[in-house]
Amino acid sequence: MTEPHAIQILISIAGAAALLIWAVRLVRTGVERGYAAPMRVWLRHSAQNRLLAAVTGMGAAVLLQSSTAVAVLISNFVSKGSLTTLAGLAIILGADVGSAIATQLLMIRQPLLIPLLILFGVVIFQRGEGTNARQIGRIFIGLALILVSLEMIRGASAPMITNPSTQAVMGYLGRDLLTAFIIGAVFAWGVHSSVAAVLLFVTLASQGLLSVAAAGAMILGANLGGACIAFVLTLAAPIAARRVIMANLLLRGGGAILAMSLIAAMPNLLDYLGKTATEQTINLHLVFNLALAVLALPVIGPVNAALERFMRADTSATQKLENLSALDPKLIEQPQRGLDCAARELLGMGQRIERMLAAIEPLYETWDKAAAETISNEDYIIKKMHLEIKLYLANMGRKGLEEELFRRSMDLALLSSSFESASDAIARVMLKLAKRLNAQNLYFSSNGRDEISAFSNRVQSNVQLALNVMMTQDPDAARELVAAKEKVRQVEQKLQRSHIGRLREGLSESIETSNIHQETLRALKQVNTAFSIVGHPILLKTGDLLDSRLS
Repeated sequence: MTEPHAIQILISIAGAAALLIWAVRLVRTGVERGYAAPMRVWLRHSAQNRLLAAVTGMGAAVLLQSSTAVAVLISNFVSKGSLTTLAGLAIILGADVGSAIATQLLMIRQPLLIPLLILFGVVIFQRGEGTNARQIGRIFIGLALILVSLEMIRGASAPMITNPSTQAVMGYLGRDLLTAFIIGAVFAWGVHSSVAAVLLFVTLASQGLLSVAAAGAMILGANLGGACIAFVLTLAAPIAARRVIMANLLLRGGGAILAMSLIAAMPNLLDYLGKTATEQTINLHLVFNLALAVLALPVIGPVNAALERFMRADTSATQKLENLSALDPKLIEQPQRGLDCAARELLGMGQRIERMLAAIEPLYETWDKAAAETISNEDYIIKKMHLEIKLYLANMGRKGLEEELFRRSMDLALLSSSFESASDAIARVMLKLAKRLNAQNLYFSSNGRDEISAFSNRVQSNVQLALNVMMTQDPDAARELVAAKEKVRQVEQKLQRSHIGRLREGLSESIETSNIHQETLRALKQVNTAFSIVGHPILLKTGDLLDSRLS
């Protein structure tokens, strides 16, 4: 094999690997965009026991094609108090198993599967009227491209099997498992996908380019790298979120190092996992994560207790940082930069409301005076921020602004008022309703409670989307956000009809809590409406607002 030929082959493999990484992301984003809200409900309802939580995490990772995505999502829930640390860790351990199952499914080779997935994916994407339908098309196309990329890797790597240089490099990795382990960890971290990394290593092993031992070490390294991704992504998160991610990193990373040491000491262990290199490597990934979940689930309590001792929050420093305002008086004379400051302050305002929304729902189950006071204090801070933003923008406009800057100033002022109304809906309406529910010792019906929880999670998902739109100014995400307003309106009407149906049936719980139930749904809809306004200025610029603005 000549040098140009070798370069051509390496480029082909690199291109196929890039397609694999992108295709995995395509599937994940399709699931996130189309089904974020029901997945939120699903994950939070699984917190009843560790086994159920682990199974739920496993299912979520199979759908998302990523245990990292599940880990980041769960860390967000834990930081907001929606999940306990123990339940969150159980879900993440299950997600690691789900990620391994996903790689098993993606290694299946069926000649008709690729064209069928592409055909159905394109048809559904092109003809799908709703957002969810188009996301199903996106998922099918992504799955097809994953399979295409694996076939490309197999085809491109075939000529390298007999190359002496390749054999020398791969032979060295087979003898130096530590280097192979490190390469696997770095690669998985670099591409931000342990699934893509494992699929690549298994495929190279199946082609004979990697020895089973080297591929096994790289796969175990990819498990460590996958845990590191979530760790890096949550470095700035609250201490509770970082604690659950750190626990997963210690368990998964420590387990990977231990497993690699066993393979180095007893390489024949891999022979028990299958007859071929493909079976041995792909099964190693599954067996490792399954064994880790089985062994770790009983001890997550002591692990969490140990981390609580070593990872303590510096509350005084946090409070000082939270009191800092983005509104710089010196920049009033520089309108462009001043408006950027106002936008940053608004983002902080929205994040506070997001935390309030996550904190209010548990109070419907169990009244917590301290949590209620925290929500009330947040509402006070938000009203103060709203006043300061209005005054800041008013002072900026006294000397006159250019038309574009004036329009942006008005958009920010409107958004500030909208956020303040969302805070009101939570602290002045929902908080009183939750207190009344507990004070009168009332309970929602089982179906009613589930409906409110699911609706709350849908709204939380839209609030999160709105904050992302504020940061990215992405028109596609803005369209999704504005369209979600109509969907929430439809769901709220459906839930109101469902509640009335229970009243007609004479369910005592529904009768006693009727007003609280209906007012809670209306308050949640108000919060959603307040945040949907984020997308309006963006769609106005693109000319899509008239087509997308929904009643």
